[in-house]
Amino acid sequence: MDYKRCWAAVDLAALSHNYHCIRRFLSPGCRYLAIVKADGYGHGAATVAGQMSKEGGQAAQLQKDGADWFGVATMEEALYLRRQGIYRPILVLGYTDPAAAPILASNTITQTLFSEEYALQLAAEAAKAGCVVDCHVKIDTGMSRLGFDAENENTVLMVEKLAQSGSLHITGIFTHFAVADEDTAVSMAFTERQFTLFMGVCNRLQADGVNVGLRHCCNSAGTLLHPAYHLDMCRLGLSQYGLDPDPCMKALLDVRPAMSLYTVVSMVKEIPAGATVSYGRQYTAPTPRRIATVAIGYADGYPRSLSNRAEMLLHGKRAPVIGRVCMDQLMLDVTDIPEACMGDIAVVAGSEGGESVTFDDMARWAGTINYEIICGISKRVPRVITE
Repeated sequence: MDYKRCWAAVDLAALSHNYHCIRRFLSPGCRYLAIVKADGYGHGAATVAGQMSKEGGQAAQLQKDGADWFGVATMEEALYLRRQGIYRPILVLGYTDPAAAPILASNTITQTLFSEEYALQLAAEAAKAGCVVDCHVKIDTGMSRLGFDAENENTVLMVEKLAQSGSLHITGIFTHFAVADEDTAVSMAFTERQFTLFMGVCNRLQADGVNVGLRHCCNSAGTLLHPAYHLDMCRLGLSQYGLDPDPCMKALLDVRPAMSLYTVVSMVKEIPAGATVSYGRQYTAPTPRRIATVAIGYADGYPRSLSNRAEMLLHGKRAPVIGRVCMDQLMLDVTDIPEACMGDIAVVAGSEGGESVTFDDMARWAGTINYEIICGISKRVPRVITE
């Protein structure tokens, strides 16, 4: 028997449903790059990747559905996917130590080139090891994070030089939109300018005879709001997990949340009026109250900023979080839920009895974004697969 105090239920059927909804949205011939960094946005990277590619066991349902590529933040994340049987192309979007060039090459992992200094170091390490590293070139068009500056005249010359390297093999080029999830006139104009700058670099390289490979710039928001910018590949993250980058996109896709979060009631007790709850005594009972302690806290990824702000569901009814969230547990006011007792399952994020608490709700209460909530669910919370 599997004994749990709190757990995340990952719905593979919802994940597959979301994948196919998005896939139908892509332009003809456009490839699907599934972003599975941060442990698959907290859902479990190997399970998610397996759901999205075309073969292989449980690591076999987005490889099973047909995702063409996978995207991760680190080489370690890529190697984990390889160990779990994910064989489709993997793109590392961030920094990898140049000395790891032979590891990248031997595991057929594609590395992002984002600056001249970095690219030359990676090329040197690959040459020293006698290997060739597949690479995608990152162009900075306004995010001001990583990438060769699209407005620097030397960028095209530098990429042309790298394309002639015997130790680097350029198979793609990409940029990243900063405000694709915003539909204001100013933001739409900025996204259009980013795309124009990116295509300017691509077109100049192609005019000079450089095969830039796959061109990609759309994240989830860009994919949904800017179909004219799909190019050769789109990078799908949040939407494939059934969440929206922005509320304005809810009507565009019929996606379903792929994860729910649950915990268990440890104890129920009654407290008198005037009693205080949890550290710092930030909650004082206005009248006699009935409270339930549940087995989830900030070490599980339940944000401390939800203290005295959030709600959970018990028996299909809303129970407010009272007092400060502790490391491993927190308290709910169950005065209006007389049937609440030890062992009951509390819905942290999900639906019950016609009521729901969403990761969007949690993000709003915490003053953050849904990405941060789901990525913050810690490793000690088991991911339980449902289909």
